[in-house]
Amino acid sequence: MRPTLDRNPVSWRPLVAACLGTFLLILYTTIVTVALPRIGAELGGGFGTRQWIVDVFTVALAGLLLGMGSLADNLGRKRVYLAGLVTFGLATLACGIADSVGVLIAARAVQGVAGAAMFATILPLVGLTYTGRARARAFAVWGTVAGAAGAVGTVAGGMLAELLGWRWIFFVSLPICALALVLAVTSLRESERTGNRVDFPGIVTFTVAVSALTFTVINGGDHGWAATGTVLGAAVAVVALVLFLLAERRHPAPMVPAKLFGTPAFIGVLVVAFAYYLAAFGALPVLSVWLQDTTGLSPAGTSLVLTVQVVVFFLTSALISDRLHRLPPGLVLGGATVLIGLGCVTGLAALAAPNWVALLPALVLTGLGAGMVSPVFPAVAIAAVPATYGGTAGAAANSSRQLGLALGVALCGTLYGGHGADTTGAIVTVLLFCGGIALAGGVLTAWLLRSRTGELHDRRSAPAVPATRGG
Repeated sequence: MRPTLDRNPVSWRPLVAACLGTFLLILYTTIVTVALPRIGAELGGGFGTRQWIVDVFTVALAGLLLGMGSLADNLGRKRVYLAGLVTFGLATLACGIADSVGVLIAARAVQGVAGAAMFATILPLVGLTYTGRARARAFAVWGTVAGAAGAVGTVAGGMLAELLGWRWIFFVSLPICALALVLAVTSLRESERTGNRVDFPGIVTFTVAVSALTFTVINGGDHGWAATGTVLGAAVAVVALVLFLLAERRHPAPMVPAKLFGTPAFIGVLVVAFAYYLAAFGALPVLSVWLQDTTGLSPAGTSLVLTVQVVVFFLTSALISDRLHRLPPGLVLGGATVLIGLGCVTGLAALAAPNWVALLPALVLTGLGAGMVSPVFPAVAIAAVPATYGGTAGAAANSSRQLGLALGVALCGTLYGGHGADTTGAIVTVLLFCGGIALAGGVLTAWLLRSRTGELHDRRSAPAVPATRGG
């Protein structure tokens, strides 16, 4: 059965517009992963610098996502989404023509800011368009596209870097960006404006806290945990976090109302978002480096190996996503995240056979687990809180997911670099770390969601997300 709109029986265009934008912004969280050695060879920069090419995008995305949601409430979500999409396309072009690593990192930062504007508005725009079972199906499609885009980026990045050159990982998406813009202009509905004050203190302090924390992890791996830059970064992160909490308590329209943190289901959604994304995708940059530098695979060969995760993800999401929506959310989200953790632990096989075959069990199981979480995650995120806060919950959960990826890339890079010449031991350490995060996060999520199963199930099939955040 095709989903229906409240007033328009032609329903595919808004969903396609939202999914194309989602695909683009998630694609660029990972598409540079396999291409990093080629980028470094042409533009220069050490291991830490190359990490920032990946992380500056996800840091901007995670740090500004909540703030962009607040801004969109005041200016209109469609308007903010379109502005983000145009800026994203221009920044992507700038990445493709960058002549230095500094310019590339700056352009990637702008990509992340634009991506935050898109990501903060997509889910509420979809919620405005669809109702009832059609809404659940739309979220399932969206979740599948979002999860698959990150995996596809890893594969496409390696292939394009070897066959056409790394700059084409940016040029190739420009036509898609143009198509997404046309569909969005012609099919998406505008939301009502709330008139609430924008939480600028919260936006600034949260972004500084996320950026400083990521810098601390990367700098600690490069220069030592007692280095001046590392200590200063940690201090700035702590101070900014304290100021953020104070700002949220005092602001009349905070990005994240304090009362939500007393909701176990909301905390469970934040935990699973952080844990599953970190564990499933945070290690991909160092896996790419290991496969190319230690096992001797080419960028294209590395992409083919990592394609295993993509294929399993696609098959899982396509074949069982409808059934997963009918199961208790704690069982699905918690159990699938535990499965991701178990998959990471199988990386121990690399100690006995340090080659690409040893990674196959990990890629299969992480793809399976992520393919189960992604289609269910968005609907549960919005259903975890009262309907008035649905947009806020969706933005917070997506922010937590991107923060998990940003810190995952940084922490995995630090662990990998800290092993020196023992690269195989390093990659096993990285996978065990990811496995531990996923196992702990999955168990905690299942526990936090256990008492809200019936209520969450009812809300996932409720009417669309309200146009306002409300207080």
